[in-house]
Amino acid sequence: MNLSEGSRGIHDNFKGGNGMYAIQFHRPQFHRRVGKLSPAAIMTLSCCFGGIGVGTAAPKAAAVDEAKIIANAKSGKDWPTNALDYAATRFSRLKKIDSGNVAKLGLAWSYNLESTRGVEATPIVVDGVMYVTAPWAVVHAIDARSGKQIWAYDPKTPRSIGWKACCDVVNRGVAVSNGKVYVGSLDARLIAIDAATGKKVWEQDTKTDAARKITITSAPYVVRGKVIIGNGGGEYGVRGYVSAYDAETGAIKWRWFVTPGDPSKPFEDESQAMAALTWDPSSKYWENGGGGNVWNTMAIDPELNLLYFGTGQPGPWAKNKRGPAAGDSLFTASIVALNLDSGKYVWHYQENPRDTSDYDSVMDLILTDVKIGNRMRKVILHAPKNGFFYVLDRTNGQFISAKNFVNQTWAYGFDANGRPIETREGTSTDKPFEAVPGPFGGHNWQAMSYSPLTGFAYIPAHNVPLVLESEGDWKGQDSGGPMSPMSGIGWNLAMMANSKPPTGKAFGRLIAWDPVKQKEAWGVDLGAPWNGGTLVTAGKLVFQGTADAHFKAFDAKSGKQLWDSPVGSGVVAAPVTYLVDGKQYVSIAVGWGGVYGLAARHSEFQTRGTVYTFALGGKAAMPAFEPYKLGPLIAGVKYDPKDVPEGTSLYVRNCVFCHGVPGVDKGGNIRNLGYVNKDLIQNLDQVLFNEGYAAEGMPDYKGKLNAADVEKLKAFIQGVADSIRPK
Repeated sequence: MNLSEGSRGIHDNFKGGNGMYAIQFHRPQFHRRVGKLSPAAIMTLSCCFGGIGVGTAAPKAAAVDEAKIIANAKSGKDWPTNALDYAATRFSRLKKIDSGNVAKLGLAWSYNLESTRGVEATPIVVDGVMYVTAPWAVVHAIDARSGKQIWAYDPKTPRSIGWKACCDVVNRGVAVSNGKVYVGSLDARLIAIDAATGKKVWEQDTKTDAARKITITSAPYVVRGKVIIGNGGGEYGVRGYVSAYDAETGAIKWRWFVTPGDPSKPFEDESQAMAALTWDPSSKYWENGGGGNVWNTMAIDPELNLLYFGTGQPGPWAKNKRGPAAGDSLFTASIVALNLDSGKYVWHYQENPRDTSDYDSVMDLILTDVKIGNRMRKVILHAPKNGFFYVLDRTNGQFISAKNFVNQTWAYGFDANGRPIETREGTSTDKPFEAVPGPFGGHNWQAMSYSPLTGFAYIPAHNVPLVLESEGDWKGQDSGGPMSPMSGIGWNLAMMANSKPPTGKAFGRLIAWDPVKQKEAWGVDLGAPWNGGTLVTAGKLVFQGTADAHFKAFDAKSGKQLWDSPVGSGVVAAPVTYLVDGKQYVSIAVGWGGVYGLAARHSEFQTRGTVYTFALGGKAAMPAFEPYKLGPLIAGVKYDPKDVPEGTSLYVRNCVFCHGVPGVDKGGNIRNLGYVNKDLIQNLDQVLFNEGYAAEGMPDYKGKLNAADVEKLKAFIQGVADSIRPK
């Protein structure tokens, strides 16, 4: 899309190669801000905090332990842990709903989560009760038969810290075990809640450094009396780690750090000393955090006594800013196995040594046994951001095979040891390069599933084109230059985005992948990127929600679409299925958001976060869908065209990943500033300096910006709108 000619200042500042305006593509990795709860919702949560809310009688205590989770994987009655089973397959043995009758699915009930931000949670269902989180880690206990509320618990995270979460104020769900519900709050507390009453039992602050912007968005895991949780914050200069706490008391049992600390101090264990050999101390990497954060799912093999997880990208993103002697930056962009009891390092496989394109490896891991060659192998299946589908031996981390499931330009292939053979695009940041896949990945956190019946993994694949370039002005933490995205609020990338326009195409696709043959079995084009996670069942069905506000079922063997229901909002989370009183239900928590969904959208609705539950013959009425009201392009804000160039820099440093490009993007779950009321921008100082939007997670810019900066931001916002206005 070309922007039409506007003022000379805007034109000169934005114009990229071939007359294209590079900034229009600014929808890169990550952002934040918070959703507004209605007065009714606030009152409900206030009344329900720590106790019974409006709804049905309290449930009996949820009795879940390791043996029951393993047994349930065979029956599929409940959905007791994030990915259904310890192997994280998201494969349900239920088959009352199958490819022959799925067309008869109808809505059984819906439940209003009273949220306007991204809903990424996988519901947990145990003994007829569903536990699901809304944004801000608000936990809802719901009768899984009727959809009536039992209780709601708000961890009361200050909404003013929402900007410290790079990628929306999301939460991916809870863990349930032996009468307690466990949730991680956005401000990095781990909280145990009584499953029957909704009252808090204990909480622990998981932060290792109170000065850092450490968050939790992932679901915890409970195994052998321990609650295990990772942390987020890699874009802000945070060190990654995984912690285990006593499930009854909350006492810490062990902690393992992904990246090494200050080498002048003793390392936490031998693995940290090993990792330190791959970092350049001249860069003072420990001051920049190092990254490697474990912000998504895990998998567990109780027989091997191993915990598996993927790690995030190194910090900063730009390799050449991690020091001239920087090596592989262990243990970032890796799969790691720890001893389940002690938390000690066992093995790792690094998917992206020297990563420079934000290729997190935290995407879900799946454990299964497959026949490769002439023997059965215990394997891990993994489809991370970098676009390759990996098969590893999970007993020792040995590389078996990898093949790209989407187009990629960063590697020629792999050597005999499984180390990637990188292209220039995979190793250099000294001039602009188009990362393929981009930092949104070929597959992001949206859940993959695997069916042992078909032998296929079902991947929500996509691409969002992005050009990256190392930032020459970067000197360390909190030193981003004039075009360093979001550095004004603490982002630590050392990278610029879209200094020239990308050439690639955005897409979304559901892929059925054969991990033995390492090839696509079938694929369905979904048009837009950022579609939801997948569920596969013994009924030969794959369920997935889409960015354009639909929930669909496909034939697991052929990919033929068999069923479709509108759901009033783009879907990013994964569905679940469960059995109550002999009846099979399929549920999905819906609410558009996440990093991409902050500024972009692919539906015409903005319906509040909702849990939809379907069953054969369901007759419930769909709730009303709320249309998205874009509004007219802003006009009439006075500005000086000479302020536009500096306004551009200020906007990129403070606003772009949340609000998108004024008038070009249409807004996601945060409004685009090209389509707001003129008075809001005319009085922008009231927004930035008086904490008017602190309750929605917006930063207080006192001390960060001044009155002159505000005028330049106004010039940018109104100037861009004027430049694209039809003549």
